[in-house]
Order: sequence, then structure tokens, then C-alpha cells
Amino acid sequence: GIYTSTPSGSHLNPAITFTACLLRRFPWSNLPLYTLSQLLGAMTGSAIVYLNYHSAITLYEGSPSPLSPSNTTTTAPIFATYPAPFLSQTGQFLSEFLASAILMFLVFALKDEGNLGAGVLGKKLFPFAMFFVIFGIGACFGWETGYAMNLTRDFGPRLVSFWLGYGGGGGGGGGWRVPMVAPFVGCTFGGWLYDVLLYTGEDSVVNAPYMGMGWLVQP
Repeated sequence: GIYTSTPSGSHLNPAITFTACLLRRFPWSNLPLYTLSQLLGAMTGSAIVYLNYHSAITLYEGSPSPLSPSNTTTTAPIFATYPAPFLSQTGQFLSEFLASAILMFLVFALKDEGNLGAGVLGKKLFPFAMFFVIFGIGACFGWETGYAMNLTRDFGPRLVSFWLGYGGGGGGGGGWRVPMVAPFVGCTFGGWLYDVLLYTGEDSVVNAPYMGMGWLVQP
């Protein structure tokens, strides 16, 4: 997706788009369209996956209709993330917050032209580097919540799976709410932390006088 969506900035995640608007002066007018596009893309992809693997899913579940996420042999986690049953909603939020913060911190680091390797070669290898970032985050945080880190990646396919007959439920109660909020908080914090600690570019509102909110203190 990153390789093929370069003209738009390859956000693929409304939390990243939101953070770019908040900290990198990305136009706020683009946020609704980007979010809608990301949601529709995730829904389309999940529908294609179900159509392609319908026979295999039916064989594995042993049922002519999709099994509820609470069933031990359900294939619902193919489409959406379901937190471990032992995890509280606070634990779910913390896990998604940390994963999202690390994601945004590293995205800003890899896009920072002041860093080693962020020149032309770095730009060409950015998608490859992001593969290792996502792989590493998944290896560290995937067990507890499935590391959604993305509202549209979780909610879009979750809607499709609900319409297909999987229903709701599964995982730690109400786990679907966490991926709708935690990625925005986590990405904002991770991006802000990078700008405060390391970034010197003028395009960051953190580096502007009064963090870009001078109008609040100036007469």
C-alpha cells in the first residue's frame, strides 16, 4: 500500500493523517476524505478476502454460516482484532496506545531528512523499513490486542464481518471501542514526543513560537 499510494502520502491510517494535520500542517480539509477512503479501502479488502477464502473458511469452521467471534473455531480474527479475554479495557487501551505511539514516532523518524539514511535512498526504502516497524510492533504487542493501531483497519473489516454473519462479541468486553480511540491518542503522543525531543524542522507546530498557538497569548 505504501509503494502504490505515494501521491497521497501513503497514510493508510486516520490516526496518522490526524497527527500530520495536528503536528505537520497537513491540510485539515483532507482529513475527512482520507479517512473515508481508508475506511472504504479496508472494507473492500476484507470483502475480497472473504470471497476468495469462503470455501476454506467454511471447511475450517465446519459450519455453513460464519461462527460468532466467541466460538473457539471462528475465523473472525482474520478480519478484525479481538483482545485476549483476560485483558481489561484499560489494558487494551494501554497496549494500543503504546503500539500507536511507537508507530508514529518511527514514522516521523524515518521521514525526517535530518536523520542518517533519510535522503533519496531512505525515501526509496521507506516502505521496506515500515515493514520491519510493523513486524516488530506486531511481535511485541500483537498477542494482547492484535495491534490494530488503525480505526479503519479494524472497524471497516469488523463491519463487513458483521454483515457477513459473524455477529459481535468476542474478546475482552467492548474491545471494538479501543481501536477507535487509542490510535489517535497514541499517534498524537508519539509524534509530539519525536518533535519535542529530536525534530528541528520548521514544518512542525511544536517548533513554532508557542507551539503554533501564539494567537492564544498575543493581544
